[in-house]
Amino acid sequence: MKSTIIVIGNGMVGYKFCEKLVTKSSAFNIIVFGEEPRQAYDRVHLSEYFAGKTADDLSMSTREWYADNDITLHLGDPVTEINRATKTVHSLKGLALSYDYLVLATGSSAFVPDLPGVEKDGIFVYRTIEDLELIKAHAANAKTGAVMGGGLLGLEAAKALIDLGIEETHVIEFAPRLMPRQIDSAGSAMLQSKLKELGLNIHLNKSTSYIGGEGKIDALHFNDESVLPIDMLVISAGIRPRDELAKLAGLHVGTRGGILVNDKMQTNDEAIFAIGECALYEGMIYGLVAPGYEMAEVVASQLIGGSKLFYPYDMSTKLKLIGVDVASFGDAFITEPDCRTIVFEDTHKGVYKRINITTDGKLLLGGILIGDADAYNMLLQTVNNQLALPPNPEDLILGSRGGAESEGAGVMSLPDDALICSCEAVDKAAICSAVTEVGCTDIYGIKKCTKAGTGCGAVSRW
Repeated sequence: MKSTIIVIGNGMVGYKFCEKLVTKSSAFNIIVFGEEPRQAYDRVHLSEYFAGKTADDLSMSTREWYADNDITLHLGDPVTEINRATKTVHSLKGLALSYDYLVLATGSSAFVPDLPGVEKDGIFVYRTIEDLELIKAHAANAKTGAVMGGGLLGLEAAKALIDLGIEETHVIEFAPRLMPRQIDSAGSAMLQSKLKELGLNIHLNKSTSYIGGEGKIDALHFNDESVLPIDMLVISAGIRPRDELAKLAGLHVGTRGGILVNDKMQTNDEAIFAIGECALYEGMIYGLVAPGYEMAEVVASQLIGGSKLFYPYDMSTKLKLIGVDVASFGDAFITEPDCRTIVFEDTHKGVYKRINITTDGKLLLGGILIGDADAYNMLLQTVNNQLALPPNPEDLILGSRGGAESEGAGVMSLPDDALICSCEAVDKAAICSAVTEVGCTDIYGIKKCTKAGTGCGAVSRW
């Protein structure tokens, strides 16, 4: 008899768990419940929906894939109750199914601040394809739009408004700088300058008191008594873990949300796991896809008797926001006297680079890159693998001068277990094997063979 695994949630991480498990074993009966009406799609590139990509283009699989792998898929039918005593789940459409193991991949929802007027027409969140369809429809008759939130997703939403032809787009950020969790003040100032050149209006240190309009939004009113007239608003002020189902089932959750899990991704019920943005591990909610995929790998390993565990995950990231490279890696915010900092700034080209090195100059600790992130991959590997720095550490961001290359520098100096693609956990040895043993001769062949670069879509420039 096959054990039954029910997966609640069919987002990127829920899908990835299914994909990983079916490649490891056929000993399970897998049932998936999805709240949305479509199978898993790529949320990382959600903004490309406005650039011409369709829902099918963003889809991570087909209905046939689930059928071919004997996975039962229930779409548009969210689970409403978990009965741990009888090990059953109950769905909105009346299904009651038993499980041996349960995997919660319920993800997160957009945080919407409790502001007067937030219920008015013309106000949207930016999480699903359905959200994007509503934004697109409203934008057809709007001239001025605003995004509440200057973080990663907020800037992506601002790009979406630009792509939709909104004549005047504003970004409203409560903090004194953009992307406060990823970059420092100097980097944020450089990014802000670049975004202004692209036509974005940035408002920092802004706190909204209420949203004006009779039934439909017509302005944001701020605590400093200033007013911004707008036709539409996209709220991107953070996320909240979807832990309500877990709470109802008596699973332990954090004081600020998130389903508590151990290093096996188990909840306080050994038969129930949680992965992705709904899971709280050692006080941390991981909002990137790579750690969610790693959690999926851990649970798949545990279910087949493996010993893989989850550890605090590196949150280094590289993105292209509205055409501008932005990256942070390692310990980006450590300051002197705990380190030595080397900074390169070119206001003419809009480039800012900062690296933090140990006080003895031997190791790289972290850094920030704005406007030019070509060196990101090697810098990240230098941190993660504790590679020795060249005699002139500034060469890491300026390039070798005088025609001299640093001895031992470059990708071939990395150990075989160096992680090249964090989303799909592909190391250097797997890449080399694809070239020498399989015969891959280009980046697309390597991606097909190893899946490197297929999670977030990035292609490393080695």
